[in-house]
Amino acid sequence: MPVGGSAVRRSSVTFKARRRGLSPARQARFTEWLAHWGLDETGPVIDWSIEFGAALPVVLDIGFGHGESISQTARADPATAIVGLEIHTPGVATLLEAIDTHGLTNVRVVHGDALVFLDRVAPSSLAGVRIWFPDPWPKVRQHHRRLVDVEVVHALTDRLTIGGTLHLATDVADYAAVMQKACNADERLSGSVIERPTFRPMTRFERRGIDEGRHATDLWYARER
Repeated sequence: MPVGGSAVRRSSVTFKARRRGLSPARQARFTEWLAHWGLDETGPVIDWSIEFGAALPVVLDIGFGHGESISQTARADPATAIVGLEIHTPGVATLLEAIDTHGLTNVRVVHGDALVFLDRVAPSSLAGVRIWFPDPWPKVRQHHRRLVDVEVVHALTDRLTIGGTLHLATDVADYAAVMQKACNADERLSGSVIERPTFRPMTRFERRGIDEGRHATDLWYARER
């Protein structure tokens, strides 16, 4: 565990198991891509300036799905480093292919559990964390599996620089309320609900929600101390 940064462990996972695999040819490419652009889920604390070869601001993107948002934001802002975390192999493969295709040297990918990987992230080392449309676990009996809670927000805030930002988005109203309550519980954070920012790309998941009558709530907080 990194000194000064709280760790989070749970008895149940915060993501849904999806079992679609890769073809043998794509698996071979996946292994090759991950060797170039991947970071291990476990290991020593990472020095971002060494990893990226420069002192870039680093943003952690947790649960990136198929990676459209990372691909778009990384191309729009090459001066910011993005570390994406996702557990589902096909989505990771899609992002790795985009990194390879577009030469996105400012992106790294973790194929694993974000809560485990946090042990590799030093306190006060991130310019931002974003969690856009995490698994909603809609049934009441599943709510304990939701990623964003007081403990996770505290651990993420530990790793933000002063002035670093936490950007959350969901189209599930009760989850948005839980997220806001968790952020408000950390006295180091200041922020609230904001209008949907134009810089947040529209993903297939958000479009599906809109088609089904749901609309996103964006929460924006900054670490003040």
